[in-house]
This record gives sequence, structure tokens and C-alpha cells, in this order.
Amino acid sequence: MKPIVEFCVNNLATFSQTAFEKLDKDRNLDVVEYQCLCHCTRCSELPMALVNGEQISAHSHEQLVEKVYNFIEENF
Repeated sequence: MKPIVEFCVNNLATFSQTAFEKLDKDRNLDVVEYQCLCHCTRCSELPMALVNGEQISAHSHEQLVEKVYNFIEENF
């Protein structure tokens, strides 16, 4: 089963579109976007995504991609 990486459309619009596009190209991931992930406080502050339900946030989209891959490597 592929890891699922979820993004909020509001976070995509302000912080993480580039990270989404990069991760979406990876055929080993299921990357999806939702209207809301119910993490509004963090979502409004930093680039973030959920990886199999675990919140990952970073200070830049590059760092978010790196953290997502590190989380997957450690947990899958």
C-alpha cells in the first residue's frame, strides 16, 4: 500500500503548492487534496500535509518535501 499524503486546498493556496506538485509526481505516493483537514491553526501558519494521518509541517515547501520523505522512510 502506498503512503497517502493529504493537503488542504487553503494551505496549497498559501504555502505548499510546489511541495504538492513535486510529491504528486512520485508514483510511490498517493497525493490528494481536500477542502479541509481540520488542522486550521497549523495550516494557516506553515506549509503542512498529513502523511497517513500524521501531521507534518515545515518552514518551507522544500523542507516539507524532505520531511515527508523522511517520515515515510522511518515509518514504512
